[in-house]
Amino acid sequence: MDAHSQHAKLIVLPECFNSPYSNSHFRTYSEEIPAPAADCSLDSVSQPSLKAMSELAVETSTFIIAGSIPEREASTDRLFNTSVVFNPQGQIVAKHRKAHLFDIDIPGKITFMESKTLSAGNTVTTFETPFGKIGLGICYDLRFPEYAQVCANLGCEILCYPGAFNTTTGPLHWELLLRARALDNQLYVLGVSPARLITAELPYPTYGHSTAVGPWGDVLAKMDELPAVRVVELDLDRVREVRAQIPIRAQKRFDLYTKNEVPA
Repeated sequence: MDAHSQHAKLIVLPECFNSPYSNSHFRTYSEEIPAPAADCSLDSVSQPSLKAMSELAVETSTFIIAGSIPEREASTDRLFNTSVVFNPQGQIVAKHRKAHLFDIDIPGKITFMESKTLSAGNTVTTFETPFGKIGLGICYDLRFPEYAQVCANLGCEILCYPGAFNTTTGPLHWELLLRARALDNQLYVLGVSPARLITAELPYPTYGHSTAVGPWGDVLAKMDELPAVRVVELDLDRVREVRAQIPIRAQKRFDLYTKNEVPA
């Protein structure tokens, strides 16, 4: 409600906002998520986390990107790491299943294998708002510039990444990647992270530091690892201005980029 009191039109929550970030907890906290639909009323959103977000979107008259939650697909019993978008009427207008699973092994520091419990999504997710088109990814999706470029090619002027980077990779990579995606595509990038809370049930060392970056690659706002709310004003005219000043979108050499052989 702090964001609403500051006249926010878009509220973004962090990755796994309703669940510990842990393979052992994903199924326990999972919910079924209906497909986006114009006639998806509040009554049809019955799962607890989703219902709370739907009601909050109506109460505040805002778009809400509900970070991500573990999604259970009823027909297959598979689990996904999924972000859900609600419009001010409380309807689900988009959902994104994390496309790139977080499987890493840094000896002596951190090992995590999402693929042990989660399945990967297979879509690029964008949605329309009265104030601009938004592309949506989750955490590890940020490391793949091709995904962001597809969103930009589809007309997005804002990219949102709910993401729980850790204290090993976060200090060097989190802001760098957010700024790179913004600069690559000349748009706004919002990286929204959980605050850091390490307990027996929450052993994953979240980096925090939610950050907003402008189309010039400039950091507009940056938080620390503690719980907080930050409202940032995004001027979409700035996107068009930067793209006109350095017209890289018109100068791309796709005749060269199609040589995309993948090594074995």
